[in-house]
Amino acid sequence: MSLEYSASEMMSVTAARALENGSTCFVGIGLPSEAANLARLTHAPDVVLIYESGTLQTKPNVLPLSIGDGELAETALTTVGVPEMFRYWLQGGKIDVGFLGTAQIDKYCNLNTTLIGDYREPKVRLPGGGGAPEIATNAGEVFITLRHSRRAFVKNVDFVTTLGFGRDGKGRDNVPNIGKGPTRVITDLCVMKPDPDTKELVVVSLHPGVTREEVMDATGWEVRFAERLESTPEPSENELTILRELKARTEQAHAGA
Repeated sequence: MSLEYSASEMMSVTAARALENGSTCFVGIGLPSEAANLARLTHAPDVVLIYESGTLQTKPNVLPLSIGDGELAETALTTVGVPEMFRYWLQGGKIDVGFLGTAQIDKYCNLNTTLIGDYREPKVRLPGGGGAPEIATNAGEVFITLRHSRRAFVKNVDFVTTLGFGRDGKGRDNVPNIGKGPTRVITDLCVMKPDPDTKELVVVSLHPGVTREEVMDATGWEVRFAERLESTPEPSENELTILRELKARTEQAHAGA
């Protein structure tokens, strides 16, 4: 009997599986946090989760609303000041993976969390970069997770908040002391990875039941597909159960239950 699951659950499970046990991960709020904590509760119990507020090896029982959520500090091994977090842990090369979300992404993995529209007269102001630009620069590699739509996957981001590979795919060329940058993008439709040469995002895996046409329709540029296109493995019953319990606990806690 096949399991029933949503596209969002497929995305979170796939993103969680990308994290290896024992790795050190700098976690963004929202979808990255959901995936990282699912990994911790399933196949990666020894993953070290770090949040921007300075909480090290935190093990929240519910998903945090923000980096300042008390749940993160209460369940952390220790907390450090933000300057130490960035200067010693991040810039010191001690972070294996940065796990980020975004409002806009382009084919060279540049991220925009600053504004929509013209910089001088924006239609919408977004939360800003926070620590994402530094995470993308200094973490060993970067995973990005977001829902797939033409609003998010645009030909050119309106503002480069966080460098992927620059407007031409060469933004990291000949730059010393910098991480690999984005190595995979996980959406509710597929998994994408940068082409080793051009750095343009390529679809490497389609989620079960998703067609090429659906991905093309949801992408704001002429998206490429790998020659050997894989099918993403389905979530297991255990992964779905733990994810649903985590989200249910979170909803209850944030509702004041």
